[in-house]
Amino acid sequence: MAEIRTYALIYVALLLLGTGKFVFFEFDQYFTYTMAMGGTILLAVTKSLLIAGFYQHLVEEPRSITYMMGVAVFMVFLLAVAAGYSIQ
Repeated sequence: MAEIRTYALIYVALLLLGTGKFVFFEFDQYFTYTMAMGGTILLAVTKSLLIAGFYQHLVEEPRSITYMMGVAVFMVFLLAVAAGYSIQ
């Protein structure tokens, strides 16, 4: 099990990544809308990986469990894309 220091560092990293979305959209003279959306998606993926890895303890699980979770997330992504495609 990870120690308190690790959780504190992950918390600070999540706080900084959450602030990144504000920075992308507030400083629009530096970032275009496309860059802000791409950066926000990248930040969201990074935050999700940190949360799943440390707070849901996937780092300590066997690799097969991690791969199974990755496949499940990918399938949900495919389902969301297919649903979005069928709406158009």
